[in-house]
Amino acid sequence: MSAPLVSVVIVTWNGLELLQRFLPSVLATDYPALEIVVADNASGDGTAEWLAEHHPKVVVVRHAGNLLFAGGNNEAVAHARGEILVFLNNDVEVPLDWLRPLAAALAEPGVAAVQPKLLQLDRATFEYAGASGGFLDRFGFPFTRGRIFDALEPDAGQYDDARDVTWATGAALAVRREAFLDAGGFDASFGMHMEEIDLCWRLWRMGWRVRVAPEAEVYHLGGASLPRGNARKTYFNYRNGLVMLAKNLPAPEARRVLRARRAFDAAAAARALASGDLATARAIREGWRDARARIATITSPPAGEPQPPLYQRSVVLDHFARGKDRFADLAADAFRDPASGARG
Repeated sequence: MSAPLVSVVIVTWNGLELLQRFLPSVLATDYPALEIVVADNASGDGTAEWLAEHHPKVVVVRHAGNLLFAGGNNEAVAHARGEILVFLNNDVEVPLDWLRPLAAALAEPGVAAVQPKLLQLDRATFEYAGASGGFLDRFGFPFTRGRIFDALEPDAGQYDDARDVTWATGAALAVRREAFLDAGGFDASFGMHMEEIDLCWRLWRMGWRVRVAPEAEVYHLGGASLPRGNARKTYFNYRNGLVMLAKNLPAPEARRVLRARRAFDAAAAARALASGDLATARAIREGWRDARARIATITSPPAGEPQPPLYQRSVVLDHFARGKDRFADLAADAFRDPASGARG
Protein backbone atom coordinates (compact mmCIF):
# COMPACT_ATOMS: atom_id res chain seq x y z
CA MET A 1 0.00 0.00 0.00
CA SER A 2 1.47 3.36 -1.01
CA ALA A 3 2.15 6.01 1.59
CA PRO A 4 -0.34 8.92 1.62
CA LEU A 5 0.99 12.20 0.31
CA VAL A 6 1.87 14.55 3.17
CA SER A 7 1.95 18.33 2.74
CA VAL A 8 4.00 20.08 5.42
CA VAL A 9 2.70 23.67 5.63
CA ILE A 10 4.94 26.28 7.26
CA VAL A 11 3.67 29.82 7.84
CA THR A 12 6.34 32.49 8.11
CA TRP A 13 6.50 36.25 8.49
CA ASN A 14 9.93 37.86 8.32
CA GLY A 15 11.37 34.57 9.54
CA LEU A 16 14.12 34.04 6.98
CA GLU A 17 16.77 33.30 9.60
CA LEU A 18 14.52 30.67 11.18
CA LEU A 19 13.86 29.03 7.79
CA GLN A 20 17.57 28.97 7.03
CA ARG A 21 18.17 27.28 10.36
CA PHE A 22 15.27 24.81 10.56
CA LEU A 23 13.98 24.11 7.04
CA PRO A 24 16.94 21.83 6.10
CA SER A 25 15.85 19.25 8.68
CA VAL A 26 12.31 19.26 7.24
CA LEU A 27 13.65 18.84 3.70
CA ALA A 28 15.73 15.87 4.89
CA THR A 29 12.64 14.01 6.19
CA ASP A 30 12.67 10.30 5.40
CA TYR A 31 9.20 9.86 3.92
CA PRO A 32 8.38 8.69 0.37
CA ALA A 33 5.54 11.11 -0.52
CA LEU A 34 6.22 14.59 0.76
CA GLU A 35 5.76 18.18 -0.33
CA ILE A 36 6.79 21.31 1.54
CA VAL A 37 4.57 24.39 1.33
CA VAL A 38 5.80 27.70 2.78
CA ALA A 39 3.07 30.29 3.30
CA ASP A 40 4.75 33.69 3.30
CA ASN A 41 2.70 36.31 5.15
CA ALA A 42 4.06 39.22 3.06
CA SER A 43 7.54 39.08 4.54
CA GLY A 44 9.89 41.96 3.80
CA ASP A 45 13.10 40.04 4.44
CA GLY A 46 13.51 38.24 1.11
CA THR A 47 12.01 34.94 2.23
CA ALA A 48 10.28 34.12 -1.07
CA GLU A 49 13.34 35.08 -3.12
CA TRP A 50 15.66 32.97 -0.97
CA LEU A 51 13.38 29.95 -1.27
CA ALA A 52 13.15 30.32 -5.05
CA GLU A 53 16.93 30.45 -5.33
CA HIS A 54 17.95 27.80 -2.81
CA HIS A 55 14.94 25.47 -2.58
CA PRO A 56 13.01 25.68 -5.85
CA LYS A 57 11.04 22.50 -5.13
CA VAL A 58 9.38 24.11 -2.12
CA VAL A 59 5.91 25.41 -2.95
CA VAL A 60 5.80 29.08 -1.98
CA VAL A 61 2.41 30.71 -1.35
CA ARG A 62 2.78 34.48 -1.16
CA HIS A 63 0.01 36.16 0.80
CA ALA A 64 -0.76 39.81 0.11
CA GLY A 65 -0.67 40.66 3.82
CA ASN A 66 0.11 39.16 7.20
CA LEU A 67 -2.73 36.68 7.76
CA LEU A 68 -1.16 35.46 11.02
CA PHE A 69 -1.09 31.75 11.83
CA ALA A 70 -4.73 30.77 11.33
CA GLY A 71 -5.42 32.69 8.16
CA GLY A 72 -2.01 32.01 6.67
CA ASN A 73 -2.46 28.26 7.06
CA ASN A 74 -6.07 28.25 5.85
CA GLU A 75 -5.20 30.08 2.63
CA ALA A 76 -2.17 27.87 1.99
CA VAL A 77 -4.17 24.63 2.15
CA ALA A 78 -5.67 25.32 -1.29
CA HIS A 79 -2.13 25.07 -2.69
CA ALA A 80 -1.28 21.83 -0.86
CA ARG A 81 -2.00 18.46 -2.48
CA GLY A 82 -1.57 16.11 0.48
CA GLU A 83 -4.14 13.74 1.95
CA ILE A 84 -2.43 14.60 5.24
CA LEU A 85 -1.70 18.19 6.19
CA VAL A 86 1.03 18.90 8.73
CA PHE A 87 1.06 22.42 10.14
CA LEU A 88 4.60 23.02 11.35
CA ASN A 89 6.04 26.11 13.01
CA ASN A 90 9.04 27.66 11.29
CA ASP A 91 11.16 27.19 14.43
CA VAL A 92 10.84 23.40 14.68
CA GLU A 93 13.70 20.97 14.03
CA VAL A 94 12.73 17.43 13.02
CA PRO A 95 14.62 14.12 12.91
CA LEU A 96 14.63 12.00 9.78
CA ASP A 97 11.82 9.62 10.79
CA TRP A 98 9.36 11.98 12.48
CA LEU A 99 6.53 11.69 9.93
CA ARG A 100 5.94 7.95 9.71
CA PRO A 101 4.40 7.51 13.20
CA LEU A 102 2.07 10.46 12.54
CA ALA A 103 0.88 9.02 9.22
CA ALA A 104 0.39 5.62 10.91
CA ALA A 105 -1.71 7.20 13.67
CA LEU A 106 -3.94 8.91 11.12
CA ALA A 107 -4.50 5.56 9.40
CA GLU A 108 -6.37 4.41 12.51
CA PRO A 109 -10.17 4.54 12.07
CA GLY A 110 -11.72 7.67 13.53
CA VAL A 111 -8.49 9.60 14.14
CA ALA A 112 -8.50 13.05 12.56
CA ALA A 113 -5.50 14.77 14.14
CA VAL A 114 -2.29 13.79 15.90
CA GLN A 115 0.81 15.47 17.26
CA PRO A 116 4.32 14.22 17.98
CA LYS A 117 6.07 14.66 21.30
CA LEU A 118 7.49 18.19 21.53
CA LEU A 119 10.76 18.76 23.36
CA GLN A 120 12.72 21.94 23.79
CA LEU A 121 15.44 22.45 21.24
CA ASP A 122 18.11 21.35 23.75
CA ARG A 123 16.07 18.16 24.46
CA ALA A 124 16.30 18.87 28.21
CA THR A 125 12.60 19.27 28.95
CA PHE A 126 9.20 19.08 27.33
CA GLU A 127 8.31 22.13 25.25
CA TYR A 128 5.67 24.56 26.43
CA ALA A 129 3.48 24.59 23.31
CA GLY A 130 2.46 20.94 23.26
CA ALA A 131 4.72 18.55 25.20
CA SER A 132 3.12 15.09 24.94
CA GLY A 133 -0.47 16.06 24.21
CA GLY A 134 -2.85 18.73 25.43
CA PHE A 135 -5.87 18.88 27.74
CA LEU A 136 -8.34 21.45 29.07
CA ASP A 137 -9.68 21.67 32.59
CA ARG A 138 -13.36 22.28 33.37
CA PHE A 139 -12.87 26.05 33.05
CA GLY A 140 -11.05 25.96 29.73
CA PHE A 141 -7.46 26.36 30.97
CA PRO A 142 -5.02 24.41 28.77
CA PHE A 143 -2.19 22.21 30.03
CA THR A 144 -0.22 19.29 28.68
CA ARG A 145 1.40 16.02 29.59
CA GLY A 146 4.76 17.47 30.56
CA ARG A 147 3.81 21.11 31.25
CA ILE A 148 1.42 22.70 33.73
CA PHE A 149 1.45 26.47 33.36
CA ASP A 150 5.18 27.35 33.46
CA ALA A 151 6.32 24.12 35.13
CA LEU A 152 8.15 22.10 32.47
CA GLU A 153 9.06 18.49 33.20
CA PRO A 154 12.18 16.72 31.95
CA ASP A 155 11.37 13.92 29.53
CA ALA A 156 12.19 10.57 31.09
CA GLY A 157 9.78 8.56 28.94
CA GLN A 158 6.95 9.02 31.45
CA TYR A 159 4.49 10.12 28.74
CA ASP A 160 5.57 7.88 25.89
CA ASP A 161 2.22 6.09 25.63
CA ALA A 162 0.10 7.00 22.61
CA ARG A 163 -3.37 8.10 23.70
CA ASP A 164 -6.37 10.32 22.97
CA VAL A 165 -5.96 13.92 24.07
CA THR A 166 -8.20 16.98 24.10
CA TRP A 167 -6.01 18.91 21.69
CA ALA A 168 -2.87 18.55 19.62
CA THR A 169 -0.41 21.39 19.33
CA GLY A 170 -0.42 23.68 16.31
CA ALA A 171 3.38 23.76 16.42
CA ALA A 172 3.38 20.31 14.79
CA LEU A 173 -0.17 19.24 13.94
CA ALA A 174 -0.94 16.43 11.48
CA VAL A 175 -4.56 16.27 10.34
CA ARG A 176 -6.58 14.47 7.71
CA ARG A 177 -7.28 16.92 4.92
CA GLU A 178 -10.93 15.89 4.66
CA ALA A 179 -11.48 16.42 8.38
CA PHE A 180 -9.73 19.80 8.36
CA LEU A 181 -11.87 21.04 5.48
CA ASP A 182 -15.11 19.57 6.88
CA ALA A 183 -14.44 21.37 10.16
CA GLY A 184 -13.93 24.66 8.33
CA GLY A 185 -10.20 24.87 9.03
CA PHE A 186 -8.78 27.14 11.69
CA ASP A 187 -11.00 29.97 12.88
CA ALA A 188 -9.27 32.84 11.05
CA SER A 189 -10.77 35.37 13.47
CA PHE A 190 -8.51 33.92 16.19
CA GLY A 191 -5.45 35.18 14.33
CA MET A 192 -2.99 33.28 16.48
CA HIS A 193 -3.07 31.26 19.70
CA MET A 194 -5.75 28.75 20.79
CA GLU A 195 -6.84 28.15 17.18
CA GLU A 196 -5.56 24.56 17.21
CA ILE A 197 -7.42 23.82 20.46
CA ASP A 198 -10.61 25.19 18.97
CA LEU A 199 -10.10 23.11 15.82
CA CYS A 200 -9.50 19.93 17.82
CA TRP A 201 -12.58 20.56 19.95
CA ARG A 202 -14.68 20.94 16.79
CA LEU A 203 -13.22 17.69 15.43
CA TRP A 204 -14.22 15.89 18.64
CA ARG A 205 -17.74 17.31 18.32
CA MET A 206 -17.89 15.97 14.75
CA GLY A 207 -17.15 12.46 16.04
CA TRP A 208 -13.41 12.38 15.28
CA ARG A 209 -10.63 11.61 17.75
CA VAL A 210 -7.39 13.51 18.46
CA ARG A 211 -4.22 11.68 19.49
CA VAL A 212 -0.60 12.08 20.51
CA ALA A 213 1.99 9.73 18.99
CA PRO A 214 5.09 10.14 21.19
CA GLU A 215 7.04 7.67 19.05
CA ALA A 216 7.52 10.71 16.83
CA GLU A 217 9.31 13.64 18.43
CA VAL A 218 10.34 17.09 17.27
CA TYR A 219 12.32 19.94 18.81
CA HIS A 220 10.81 23.40 19.18
CA LEU A 221 12.63 26.67 19.76
CA GLY A 222 9.37 28.38 20.82
CA GLY A 223 8.42 32.01 21.20
CA ALA A 224 9.53 32.92 17.69
CA SER A 225 6.31 34.83 16.95
CA LEU A 226 5.48 36.17 20.40
CA PRO A 227 7.45 35.24 23.53
CA ARG A 228 5.75 34.10 26.72
CA GLY A 229 4.77 37.07 28.84
CA ASN A 230 4.20 39.29 25.82
CA ALA A 231 1.03 41.35 26.37
CA ARG A 232 -0.24 40.74 22.84
CA LYS A 233 0.12 37.00 23.37
CA THR A 234 -1.78 37.33 26.66
CA TYR A 235 -4.55 39.21 24.87
CA PHE A 236 -4.94 36.54 22.17
CA ASN A 237 -4.92 33.71 24.71
CA TYR A 238 -7.65 35.28 26.85
CA ARG A 239 -9.84 36.53 24.02
CA ASN A 240 -9.62 33.36 21.95
CA GLY A 241 -9.93 31.03 24.91
CA LEU A 242 -13.17 32.65 26.02
CA VAL A 243 -14.60 32.63 22.50
CA MET A 244 -13.64 28.98 22.15
CA LEU A 245 -15.66 28.05 25.24
CA ALA A 246 -18.75 29.81 23.89
CA LYS A 247 -18.33 28.15 20.49
CA ASN A 248 -17.98 24.60 21.75
CA LEU A 249 -20.02 24.25 24.94
CA PRO A 250 -23.83 24.08 25.02
CA ALA A 251 -25.23 27.42 26.17
CA PRO A 252 -26.08 26.52 29.81
CA GLU A 253 -22.63 25.03 30.42
CA ALA A 254 -20.90 27.89 28.60
CA ARG A 255 -22.64 30.44 30.81
CA ARG A 256 -21.63 28.56 33.95
CA VAL A 257 -18.01 28.21 32.84
CA LEU A 258 -17.71 31.83 31.72
CA ARG A 259 -19.03 33.05 35.09
CA ALA A 260 -16.31 31.06 36.82
CA ARG A 261 -13.71 32.29 34.34
CA ARG A 262 -14.62 35.88 35.14
CA ALA A 263 -13.55 35.28 38.74
CA PHE A 264 -10.35 33.44 37.79
CA ASP A 265 -9.36 36.07 35.24
CA ALA A 266 -10.16 38.99 37.54
CA ALA A 267 -7.81 37.41 40.07
CA ALA A 268 -5.12 37.07 37.39
CA ALA A 269 -5.51 40.72 36.42
CA ALA A 270 -5.35 41.80 40.06
CA ARG A 271 -2.20 39.75 40.56
CA ALA A 272 -0.63 41.43 37.54
CA LEU A 273 -1.56 44.87 38.83
CA ALA A 274 -0.16 44.11 42.28
CA SER A 275 3.16 43.16 40.70
CA GLY A 276 3.24 46.31 38.57
CA ASP A 277 2.58 44.48 35.31
CA LEU A 278 0.09 46.95 33.86
CA ALA A 279 0.45 45.58 30.32
CA THR A 280 -0.75 42.11 31.32
CA ALA A 281 -3.67 43.46 33.34
CA ARG A 282 -4.69 45.61 30.37
CA ALA A 283 -4.38 42.65 27.98
CA ILE A 284 -6.69 40.53 30.16
CA ARG A 285 -9.26 43.33 30.36
CA GLU A 286 -9.15 43.96 26.60
CA GLY A 287 -9.32 40.24 25.89
CA TRP A 288 -12.53 40.02 27.89
CA ARG A 289 -13.96 43.12 26.22
CA ASP A 290 -13.40 41.80 22.71
CA ALA A 291 -14.46 38.26 23.61
CA ARG A 292 -17.84 39.55 24.86
CA ALA A 293 -18.47 41.25 21.53
CA ARG A 294 -17.73 38.04 19.62
CA ILE A 295 -19.64 35.78 22.03
CA ALA A 296 -22.77 37.88 21.51
CA THR A 297 -22.82 36.70 17.87
CA ILE A 298 -22.26 32.98 18.55
CA THR A 299 -24.94 30.33 18.26
CA SER A 300 -24.15 27.69 20.88
CA PRO A 301 -23.91 24.05 19.80
CA PRO A 302 -26.63 21.62 20.85
CA ALA A 303 -26.27 19.36 23.86
CA GLY A 304 -25.49 15.71 23.26
CA GLU A 305 -22.61 16.05 20.81
CA PRO A 306 -19.44 14.02 21.36
CA GLN A 307 -16.99 15.84 23.61
CA PRO A 308 -13.25 15.54 24.21
CA PRO A 309 -11.67 14.10 27.37
CA LEU A 310 -11.82 17.19 29.62
CA TYR A 311 -10.29 17.39 33.11
CA GLN A 312 -13.15 17.77 35.56
CA ARG A 313 -11.18 19.70 38.17
CA SER A 314 -9.46 23.09 38.19
CA VAL A 315 -5.86 22.85 37.05
CA VAL A 316 -5.42 26.42 38.37
CA LEU A 317 -6.25 25.33 41.92
CA ASP A 318 -4.36 22.05 41.55
CA HIS A 319 -1.22 23.91 40.52
CA PHE A 320 -1.25 27.18 42.44
CA ALA A 321 -3.07 26.08 45.61
CA ARG A 322 -2.15 22.40 45.83
CA GLY A 323 1.37 22.55 44.38
CA LYS A 324 0.84 20.00 41.60
CA ASP A 325 3.57 20.65 39.02
CA ARG A 326 3.46 17.39 37.05
CA PHE A 327 0.74 15.93 34.89
CA ALA A 328 1.14 12.60 36.68
CA ASP A 329 0.21 14.32 39.97
CA LEU A 330 -3.26 15.22 38.71
CA ALA A 331 -6.22 13.06 39.65
CA ALA A 332 -6.38 10.36 36.98
CA ASP A 333 -10.06 9.67 37.61
CA ALA A 334 -10.96 13.32 36.91
CA PHE A 335 -10.50 13.01 33.16
CA ARG A 336 -13.87 12.69 31.50
CA ASP A 337 -13.89 9.96 28.89
CA PRO A 338 -14.91 11.11 25.43
CA ALA A 339 -18.63 10.87 24.82
CA SER A 340 -19.78 8.08 22.55
CA GLY A 341 -20.26 8.76 18.88
CA ALA A 342 -16.70 8.58 17.58
CA ARG A 343 -16.33 7.60 13.95
CA GLY A 344 -15.36 4.07 13.10
